[in-house]
Amino acid sequence: MAGMTALTKLCPPPGRATKPRWETIEANLGTPLPQDYKQLAERYGPGAFNDYVHVYHPHGATEYVDLTGPMPGRLRAQLSKDHEQGTHPVPYAPETLLACAVTDNGENLFWITDPAGDPDRWRIAVNEARGPGWFTYDGTLTAFLAAVLDGSTEVPLFPDDLGEKSARFTPASPADTGSIRSWARARGYDVRPRGRIPLEVRDAWEKHRKPKG
Repeated sequence: MAGMTALTKLCPPPGRATKPRWETIEANLGTPLPQDYKQLAERYGPGAFNDYVHVYHPHGATEYVDLTGPMPGRLRAQLSKDHEQGTHPVPYAPETLLACAVTDNGENLFWITDPAGDPDRWRIAVNEARGPGWFTYDGTLTAFLAAVLDGSTEVPLFPDDLGEKSARFTPASPADTGSIRSWARARGYDVRPRGRIPLEVRDAWEKHRKPKG
């Protein structure tokens, strides 16, 4: 696939491969998934591109970057509420939007799941962090990532210098900073998109991660 080929050439995978149980995952989600995404998940594993775009993965390090976790449903419910109440304009029917990534600043990336039965034709929509703005990319997730990382596509919602940096992929760890920021924002903490995470936030995160009982 062109998008995956361009992405791996620009940003080589970390040298590990995983094989999620796609049949079970798709059954749980109630939808087939794009082939380019399956290749992406298998070749790269959980992690982030340029320490900014955190792709959802069936083996996500936390529920906040887990494709089969609660976040896709929560985001869709929030979009439905915004759509019904007119809080923020939603350019697509909320039921057609399936979350596939989140940025370090809190922008959410969605597949536009239309046509439903042909996921390889799904496009990408980006929603502004805590705002009404949207950006649509007419292509696959891997093509979007390659285009953003090589600077050929500029997303107004992203940092201006994102495509100027050397492309890299960082495998996720249990203390993945993007996941901590997403978790903290969901609980009302004021966390800057970059820089040091406040100690109180890290302490709260560690308490959250400890087994109950």
